[in-house]
Amino acid sequence: MGRSNSLARSARAPTLVDVAKVAGVSPITVSRALGRPELVTAVTRRRVLEAVRATGYVPNLAAGALASSRSRLVAVFLPTIANSIFADTVQALTERLAAAGYQTLLGLTGYCPEQEEALLEAVLGRRPDGIVLTGTEHTQTSRERLARVGIPVVEAWDLSAKPLDMQIGFSHEAVGQAVADYLLGKGYRRISVVTLDDPRGLRRYRSLEQALATQGVELLGMQILPAPATLAVMGFGDLSSAAHSHPPLTTISIDGPRIGTAIAEALLARIAEPTLARQPLRLDVGFEVVGRGSG
Repeated sequence: MGRSNSLARSARAPTLVDVAKVAGVSPITVSRALGRPELVTAVTRRRVLEAVRATGYVPNLAAGALASSRSRLVAVFLPTIANSIFADTVQALTERLAAAGYQTLLGLTGYCPEQEEALLEAVLGRRPDGIVLTGTEHTQTSRERLARVGIPVVEAWDLSAKPLDMQIGFSHEAVGQAVADYLLGKGYRRISVVTLDDPRGLRRYRSLEQALATQGVELLGMQILPAPATLAVMGFGDLSSAAHSHPPLTTISIDGPRIGTAIAEALLARIAEPTLARQPLRLDVGFEVVGRGSG
């Protein structure tokens, strides 16, 4: 087996010495290449960076800090803050962590796994005690990196068959099925969908489409017309304005505060017992179909 695989299975995190051995240079050269790259040649720095990726080494930006010390920092990655759908989750998460003496560092991925990967590289050097990711779609590099560093990770707002570590969320496929059941139960047969180009929204869409197809109903193209007397409207996320629109919006409600609190509790429990083997956690918080005047 290659050295990188053996390090991945090792009980300890890769060290600067490990990087030096793989790169074929001295530890002080590795330190210079990472901290003061102007002091080494471009060829040497490239060899060191390749060794860093191969070993999974994470430079400690808190110089002189003990390996066992805690940063009291949790990194939280969101797709966007332009949409208030995640606000309740983040509020509950940060409040619970703050009560336990932890600060949160927020990063925005823009629904892009590659941007998430770049953020991880920037954040890992700060040695966060925990990481919260939104969703379950990540690059292979991110998956391998997180598997090596051993930091507690929670994937939020989603569930999958292959979790990185802990998952707290709900099934987007189940949401699509529930929407189909609700609309068909109301007697609607001409159904169109407006969806954002994000992976979870697309999964809800495909699930809805499949559920309707089993009942002989095909989704229509974009046919949204201003005809409130004859057009039913259904949303997702139960935003704060949903109950106050005219008519009030039928929607899928997600318990954001419950998700946020559960994430915090899961991280704090894992951080409190770092010597314990990882315990699988896959919490399905579910969702609720809220029928209102719009549908």
